[in-house]
Amino acid sequence: MEAVLTSTQYEIKLPQFEGPFDLLLFFIERDELDIHNIPISKITNDFFDYIRAADSMNIELASEFILVASTLMRIKAKMLLPRYPKDELGNEIDPRQDLVRQLLEYKQYKEAASEL
Repeated sequence: MEAVLTSTQYEIKLPQFEGPFDLLLFFIERDELDIHNIPISKITNDFFDYIRAADSMNIELASEFILVASTLMRIKAKMLLPRYPKDELGNEIDPRQDLVRQLLEYKQYKEAASEL
């Protein structure tokens, strides 16, 4: 684990992942999953296995991972419900939609940062 002190904040970088979205993208790319159709149950299990293995994580960093893990569990619970909420056109709203949007944005920024 590497600690970087900036003028306004203390940032932790894990040897392989810089945060929970980086870990999620790793799982998606490793298993060659469709980012628009994420198998929430499998990703959640992989995510929890990583959190359990990373017991040396500090509390602030762990809280970020736990927040994403709880988001994954909330999405899975919504997917188990018999009815999905509908948009103004009457189409069912996929509970994964917001997570997919955030992951795509994160991936785009990560790729742009690596080019710089």
